[in-house]
Amino acid sequence: MACFLKYPKYCDYPIENLPYGVFSTPSNPSHRIGVAIADVILDLSQVAHLFTGPELNRYQNVFKEATLNNFMALNPKAWKEARETIQSLLSVNNTSLQNDAHLQSRAFIPQSDAIMHLPAKIGDYTDFYSSIHHATNVGSMFRSRESALMPNWKYLPVGYHGRASSVVISGTPIHRPHGQILLADGTPPVFGTSKLMDFELEMAFFVGGSTKFGEPIPIQSAHEHVFGFVIMNDWSARDIQKWEYVPLGPFTAKNLGTSISPWVVTTFALKPFIVDNYSQDPEPLPYLKHSDNYNFDISLQVDITPKGTNVSTTVCRSNFKYLYWTVKQQLAHHTITGCNVNPGDLMGSGTISGDTSDSFGSLLELSWKGTKPLTLLDGSQRKFLADGDTVTMKAVCEGDSYNIGFGTCVGTLLPAIVR
Repeated sequence: MACFLKYPKYCDYPIENLPYGVFSTPSNPSHRIGVAIADVILDLSQVAHLFTGPELNRYQNVFKEATLNNFMALNPKAWKEARETIQSLLSVNNTSLQNDAHLQSRAFIPQSDAIMHLPAKIGDYTDFYSSIHHATNVGSMFRSRESALMPNWKYLPVGYHGRASSVVISGTPIHRPHGQILLADGTPPVFGTSKLMDFELEMAFFVGGSTKFGEPIPIQSAHEHVFGFVIMNDWSARDIQKWEYVPLGPFTAKNLGTSISPWVVTTFALKPFIVDNYSQDPEPLPYLKHSDNYNFDISLQVDITPKGTNVSTTVCRSNFKYLYWTVKQQLAHHTITGCNVNPGDLMGSGTISGDTSDSFGSLLELSWKGTKPLTLLDGSQRKFLADGDTVTMKAVCEGDSYNIGFGTCVGTLLPAIVR
């Protein structure tokens, strides 16, 4: 597939990718929908009139919106047609954009000039707990290796309802939070600043389409509601979490901020990177069982850069394929009760850890609850995050002739706000 724009062979955003995002520029503060291609953004509001296929001819205005919600609300046929139209417009064989210098000057924006925003208005946010290695590690630390997994873990995708209002775009700083902390068992909690701040390496998908209240999404068609994926950092205050999570699970230890990358990589771009589903034993209940593979080979990486240095240390290399529960199973279970979902809802994977110590997706695991400090390349050590640390998460599908990049999810931990 040849694009008339030139770019390096293994750039993040080739014509095979075409992720969607929402951006503005200093000269035009209005939020617009764009597609990343090479090192520029194709402003879809400028080419909306060229979407003339049977699925989109009546819905050209979705590309003139300030968020992706209305486009996400359409069906997979419309998403596919949009992708094919954009690929055609960028093809060396299509001259409608290639030979129109005036349109190009309006439609192509350098990515370096763009300010990125949340891709959609997120009405609801759910975070799952779907990595068996992560769940086993955490259970081993706080219970025992023999009883690491709770009895329900292999029967259903465990999750909790997070706080959509504090989902923020990559680059937004996160302040160390205050909360209740238990300093010693058998004593009352104290109120103070979290000392055990952590990252969690996750991916998340945006829901497409919508469902009616009371109607579950069948596992066979769950993929039709998966619009695309982003990188996600579920920032966690471990000391606050330890005290509050029993009996109902995460609360203020998680709602302090959740960062996502700005570009939404569609399932169409990920199809060449589908791999076998994780082997499940026992066999899932019928409503969670699907024979088609819906797992993806996405390489993941986490770097920490201390304040005042340009020295980054890669502390984790993991892969999306380590998830035990597929996103189809997550969505089928989420809605089995009749819970309705809406376009723009965000579903997090949970921390993605592999089976080796360098693939653990959180500092809780990497430092094994603080007993094995990490030494960074600048010589400093970390059990948990220090003020000023910048956490950078990266994701990429590595192909034979091209890559599918997700960009980065970046956040800097700032000191607590004085109250």
